[in-house]
Order: sequence, then structure tokens, then C-alpha cells
Amino acid sequence: MKILFVCTGNTCRSFMAEALARKLLQERGRSDIEVASAGIYVSQGTPAADAALEVLAGMEVSTEEHRASPLTPKAVAEAALILTMTASHREQVKEKLPEAAGKIFTLAEYARADGGADVPDPVGQPVATYRECARRLQELITRLLDRL
Repeated sequence: MKILFVCTGNTCRSFMAEALARKLLQERGRSDIEVASAGIYVSQGTPAADAALEVLAGMEVSTEEHRASPLTPKAVAEAALILTMTASHREQVKEKLPEAAGKIFTLAEYARADGGADVPDPVGQPVATYRECARRLQELITRLLDRL
């Protein structure tokens, strides 16, 4: 099973979600789930935000060398589940690729948390905001994995 996390630029939220999910899957001994991330509006090859890297390093999460990837029809076709950071992202992906609508949800919606509330974008904010975003993502991904 492949899960694709999607946000705007793939340098903060979806990237952090992918890295956190990979760590949590490894801790659970789950090799049956693969994770990836992409952005709706991406400058191909843009590196991850420094603050996101700093926060993940503090959580002992391996980030490898991340470069932003655009959301492509191929990535959508390969994913069994597409989890967006916001309801707006969900609707944008559905609009671009309506054939995949049945497998597109917000992360919070699929994790059955907070009535599907959005994961706020930390871009341009202080490191503390990235830290709060990462904690929120970790909570949601834990719930997601409990559900799978």
C-alpha cells in the first residue's frame, strides 16, 4: 500500500508527514506501507524548509535529502490513499484528477480527528510553529496508522 501526502509546495507539511510516517512505520515494523509526498504548486527540486529540517532532526527523524516533487497523475495512480493537509488541497486534487476522488481525503479527516480540521501551513513562521505542526502531524499519523 502506498500513501501520498500532499500540500502546497512539498517543502514543509507533506514532506514532514512523509518523514514522520516513515519513522512511525519503521518503529511499528510495518514494511507493507510505503509513503511519499508531493505538492500541488511546486518548483521542482526545491529543498525542504530549514525550519522543517531542524524540527525533524530534533525529533530524531531521518529526512534524507528531500527535494520538492510535483503532484503528477502517475503519483496519484500509484497511491492507494492520498492525504492532503487541507480541505482546499483535497478539492484541488479532486478537480485536477477527478478519477481519483474516492481515495483523496484530508489527513485529519481520514485519521478521524477534529472533524477533519486542516493542518495549518507553517511557512514563513518561527521554528516553534513548525514544531507545533510536526507534533500535530505526528498525532494524526499515529491515528492514521492505528486505523490501517
